[in-house]
Order: sequence, then C-alpha cells, then structure tokens
Amino acid sequence: MNARPEPFTLAAIGDLHVTETSEHRYRDLFQEISEVADVLALCGDLTNFGKTREAEILAEDLRSCTIPVVGVLGNHDYECGQPEEVAKILHGAGMTVLAEQAVVIREVGFAGVKGFLGGFGRGELGAFGEGPIKAFVDAALDEARKLENALRSLKTERNVAVLHYSPVADTVAGEPPEIYPFLGCSRLADAIDRFDHVSAVVHGHAHRGTHEGRTPRGTPVYNCARMVVEAEKGRSYALIAL
Repeated sequence: MNARPEPFTLAAIGDLHVTETSEHRYRDLFQEISEVADVLALCGDLTNFGKTREAEILAEDLRSCTIPVVGVLGNHDYECGQPEEVAKILHGAGMTVLAEQAVVIREVGFAGVKGFLGGFGRGELGAFGEGPIKAFVDAALDEARKLENALRSLKTERNVAVLHYSPVADTVAGEPPEIYPFLGCSRLADAIDRFDHVSAVVHGHAHRGTHEGRTPRGTPVYNCARMVVEAEKGRSYALIAL
C-alpha cells in the first residue's frame, strides 16, 4: 500500500509587470507567500518590457522569498529581445526558470514553457497556406513539444505544468471572444493530456479571464494572472493544494 503523500501547497501568480519604478512592490508579498506555501510558481509577464532594470528590481524582491521559486517567462519578458538576460537575472535571485528541463521539489515535479497562441479546439489555427502562417504554427508546436518532453521526463506522482499562455478556453472566458486566439493554444492541452500524472496546470496572460478550468481529460487548470486571482480570492496569488 502506497504511503499517503505529504501535504503540499503551491502558490502561483502571473503578470506582475514590474516596471523601472516598482522598487520593493512585491517584497512583502513574497515574504507572505513564503509563510503559507511550499513552492512559488511565477507564470510569466514578470517584467513589463523585458528590460534589464525591471528584471533586477524583481530579483531584489525575490530574494526575500524563503521557499523555492520556479517559473516561466511571458511575452512581455521578450519585448526587448533579451529574454536570456532576464532569465539569467532572475535565476541569480534563486528562481528556477523552467524550459526543456523539469525540476523536482519535495517529490513534486515541475515542468514549464512559455507556450504560445493559436486558438482553441475547432478555432485553432492550422499550418496551411502562406509561409508565415506555417512558421506561426511551428512556434506553437515547438512549445507544446518542449512541454511534452519535460513532462515525460518526470517520474513523480504529483506534477505541475507552469505556463504563461492558456492551454484551454475555459480560463480565458471573460475576455473578448475576438482575442481568444491570442490568449493560448489547445496544443498545450494536447501535450498535458498525454499524461496521467499531471496534478495541476497554472498560467497567466488572460487578465480578465476565469480562475478555474479543465483540460479535455479533466486536469485542473488555474488562471493565476494577478488581476484574475485578486477578483476571485481577494489576494493576488493562488494557493493550490496538491
């Protein structure tokens, strides 16, 4: 008989959008999270424009976090064309930037990618026609492949997928329907649903979306954009028991 797994609480937040004038905006919040959770997951758009100074300001606040931090970058973190530098700065402050390699913390696995856009279900863009459209779809497929490979590498019973873009339409509900294709992609859900050992998915990006949804196979998905969680929970971060 398998032993009951230890209780594990994940805190997740996305869309911090740190600017060059945001000194110490999140320091107290990270200290608070450290008292109530075992791991903090950051779901992208951590900076507003991907500037070095923005990343440095966030890194200063992250050093007040006393629990492990994992996360992914978002589209805003790419704006200045130096996502590697942003990732390097945040890694220096103790954040594990999830990419093609997963990480295990206290017997819980974490795999993550930024993800990409492209739409959901029957509205998903297909790789047909002009070269730029095929390149666009290839980018979405590449992110899904990276997520699938990372999840496949995990042998733990409880695992979390950390994304920026949504894998399902459920958690973007509340946004204008016209922009759904720019908020996420079903290909990410396809990758997640190939596995039985994914306990939860967290993402950001959809500021006016819905907090909870599910993949087609039933894996819980949480939109952890700061604005969404504040409206739902009265605090800026989600707490998820695994």
